[in-house]
Amino acid sequence: MDNRLIGRQSELAIFRDVILDNRSHFIAVYGRRRIGKTFLIREAFNHRFTFQHAGLADGTMSEQLSVFADSIRDTGYEYDQRPKNWIEAFNLLKEVIINSSEKKKVVFIDELSWMDTPKSRLIVALEHFWNGWASDRDDVILIVCASATSWMLSNIIHNKGGLYNRLTEQIHLDPFSLSECEEYVKSENIVFTRDQILQFYMIFGGIPYYWTFIKKGRSLAQNINSILFEKDAPLQDEFKYLYASIFRNPTAHLKLISALGKKKSGMTREELIRESGLSNSGDLTLKLEELESCGFIRKYTAFGMKSKNAVYQLIDSFTLFYYRFMEKRPTDEHFWSSQINTPTVNAWTGLAFERVCLLHIDRIKEKLGISGVHTDINSWYCTANPDAGILGSQIDLLIVRADRVINMCEMKYSSSEYVITDKTDKSIKRKVHDLITATKTKYAVHPTLITCHGVLNNAYSNDIQAVITLDDLF
Repeated sequence: MDNRLIGRQSELAIFRDVILDNRSHFIAVYGRRRIGKTFLIREAFNHRFTFQHAGLADGTMSEQLSVFADSIRDTGYEYDQRPKNWIEAFNLLKEVIINSSEKKKVVFIDELSWMDTPKSRLIVALEHFWNGWASDRDDVILIVCASATSWMLSNIIHNKGGLYNRLTEQIHLDPFSLSECEEYVKSENIVFTRDQILQFYMIFGGIPYYWTFIKKGRSLAQNINSILFEKDAPLQDEFKYLYASIFRNPTAHLKLISALGKKKSGMTREELIRESGLSNSGDLTLKLEELESCGFIRKYTAFGMKSKNAVYQLIDSFTLFYYRFMEKRPTDEHFWSSQINTPTVNAWTGLAFERVCLLHIDRIKEKLGISGVHTDINSWYCTANPDAGILGSQIDLLIVRADRVINMCEMKYSSSEYVITDKTDKSIKRKVHDLITATKTKYAVHPTLITCHGVLNNAYSNDIQAVITLDDLF
């Protein structure tokens, strides 16, 4: 095991236990493109595999079988003829395992979804290999992996056929947290302040691969320009490949994402149908579930409302940034440097900071001292109803606690101490009033401020019950 890995300690512990166990294991590793799945597996096993193979992007069945046969030959095993189907291909893999002198036969098949071409019956062959042979041994560690998260969930994780309940472990790789990104930049001797780490995170999220493009000695703006906007910038076309690598036909997914990118508070299913032009169907439900499972959107039911009023909200940092600044493909190589402190950037910054906070709920709960308290994480909204005394409010984060307290969180990006003005104070009081009036909650509502550098003490700051800073998010 490699001690240089940033984070991933719980995942490494799973691999350690598997190596020491005296039975065979079938492990599925999944997560979005660039999250570090292949890197983790290779480092965890010190690049030592009895058999290793990666599927071909856009390869035909014949091409997939051909390169699989090449990987068989790379192990030193010589076969008489190339396999004509996946049953024959996995029979060759059996021979490789039988002839291996390794104590543990570690088989790593990467980008499995690419191998599943139309009518290939790949999954049938995989079922036969595992259920009919490998699972009866005590020395096989079969690891399958793919960036197509939705394919992994439907075909492997939630398989209703021969692979049902056959996985011994499943590992979903999440993006890095702010603290893990800080650990990474320090390990690379990159000098970034926490404010700069936050700003980079607001663009790229915690996707490890994106962070590898940071260059020492360059400012934050210089790095962003070189990564996204300069001629031949390495990630200028990343958005195009991101969704295509995860979904085989991403057209409908992108229509949903594009619609959600236009409304900060999110949309109901009915609003999404109107905005995207897609029909109300089971396929729409599937597309939304796939986007949610991949971490691009979140679905929430507003506090006190029925599930049919659920709201979908775009939360992926890179996608949000793309629709704000990259969709029209700016040609200025110094684009980001010229945008600093513009109204467009300032508006995006506030929204992006909210998304980062939503990805660090555990840190927020820890600061509030409620890590062990059961909570429901909600957003909430209501329209104006003068007859009921309701003015109309949008609250982006409610932490509803089992100890009968609701933390009503205001997330405010600021490069210095945040100043609560008379306008802000009235807005917070209005939201508290609307929440209590509309939901008739008996819980205590605690106005909670999440901001980068704390709050300036003034006539309005005493009503805030808790303050969470950027350091707390780390």
